[in-house]
Amino acid sequence: MDIKTCVKRLVSRYRTNDPFLIADKRGIVIITERLGNILGYHISSRRIHIIHLNWSLDGPLRRFVCAHELGHAILHPKVNTPFLRRSTLFSIDRIEREANEFAVELLLPDEELELVRFCDPVTAREIAAQYGIPNELMRLKRLDRSRKAVVHM
Repeated sequence: MDIKTCVKRLVSRYRTNDPFLIADKRGIVIITERLGNILGYHISSRRIHIIHLNWSLDGPLRRFVCAHELGHAILHPKVNTPFLRRSTLFSIDRIEREANEFAVELLLPDEELELVRFCDPVTAREIAAQYGIPNELMRLKRLDRSRKAVVHM
């Protein structure tokens, strides 16, 4: 199943695209703590998923980081990225890109993007800022092929 379909099913099941509510409904623990320059990370131990968020995050960035880590919990439930970074030569680029794409799709559904662009002609950068998506990650937004709206940077 592709990421867009996974996100759509998740939003349909929980009737929200709020990553904090989805995590709560899935029994994923969210811990806010001092993490220095780390924004957040996800770990799984004995089938318990925990999202760690940096206490210094606020507003849209906090929401994006939570969505990104929720992406790891759903797409990569058995992968411990902090361990991979420390202990192996395994490339984590793919799983980080997938978690970013998951977060972008979760926070900015196609319907919202079309509504915003239809009602008020704005740039992708403005939309990204409004929805808390780091500007450089808007390129990950994939619209359904049947839709006519296109995101231009």
